[in-house]
Amino acid sequence: MDAPHWAPNARITDALNVDDLEPNAHHRMVVTLAEDALGRPIRVPLLIARGARPGPVFGMTAALHGNELNGIPVLHRVFQDLQPERLKGTVVGVVVANVPGYLMHQREFSDGSDLNHLFPGKPMGNLAELWAHRLLHRIVRRFDYLVDLHTASFGRVNCLYVRADMSRQATARMARLVNPDILLHNPPSDRTLRGAADEFGIPAITLEIGNPHRFQERYIKRARSGVRTLLGEFGLLPKRKLPDSPPPVLCRSSSWIYTDRGGLLRVLPEVTDALEAGQVIARQTNVFGDLVREYLAPEAGVVIGKSVDPVGQSGARVLHLGVPAAAGEFLAGI
Repeated sequence: MDAPHWAPNARITDALNVDDLEPNAHHRMVVTLAEDALGRPIRVPLLIARGARPGPVFGMTAALHGNELNGIPVLHRVFQDLQPERLKGTVVGVVVANVPGYLMHQREFSDGSDLNHLFPGKPMGNLAELWAHRLLHRIVRRFDYLVDLHTASFGRVNCLYVRADMSRQATARMARLVNPDILLHNPPSDRTLRGAADEFGIPAITLEIGNPHRFQERYIKRARSGVRTLLGEFGLLPKRKLPDSPPPVLCRSSSWIYTDRGGLLRVLPEVTDALEAGQVIARQTNVFGDLVREYLAPEAGVVIGKSVDPVGQSGARVLHLGVPAAAGEFLAGI
């Protein structure tokens, strides 16, 4: 079967099978996960570099939320730099994991559900559940490591930070080597892809790369460098010297602060700012411009992300506050 026009030279298949691919070569693949109501295939695009020598399978997924785009050029640049003759093992990049959401320019799947809270999915469920199940079993289960690339949601901004179980050595090691601004201890839960991979014994981290609906060069460069460091650490490529940069802030937990009334909101701190308990973090006015509320930091912490949407009803998000870990905490995970 000929490759579709949007995927030149791509191999069409129903599942990823690394052993079927020629060593010492780059490959393109489109994996059929579902069909639309006309019976036309809905396919996920993959970039693959299979090394000249056997080794682990290192996997990355981008755009699991369809409008979270920074991960796509990260994958492009990683694969542009890969030389299969120097590679020991295989690198796989799922360029767009949520194809229906991507085509609709939205975070959610086509039915409005959050795909990253549906794993492991269902083999006989609705389309979103079926998609999650097949993405996991036909592609992700072939990985030995997983980095799931995300950004903030619409109306919010993030720094470059990692969600990982910092109490586990494998994932803590991955998280630290990416060299983000902030490391957030976050055991996999809520039926995420990361959690589903963990259930199959695949060490996995979530790398949050800035903001949605755009490409941000400074974050793309840093994320690509972090992935390259991981490839060296796990033996797929020669090791590189770690960058000389300030260590990330390690947070033991985090929470969002919400508004208790509606109006126009201005969030004052920037991402990565350190906050003191009681510090003013946002001011809210009514539509006439009168100040109606000031929001304070409930405790000392660091800004992981924040809202940039001024218009919000009661219960709107204000700021994602990380609580720094105590000195020596999570040392078992180094």
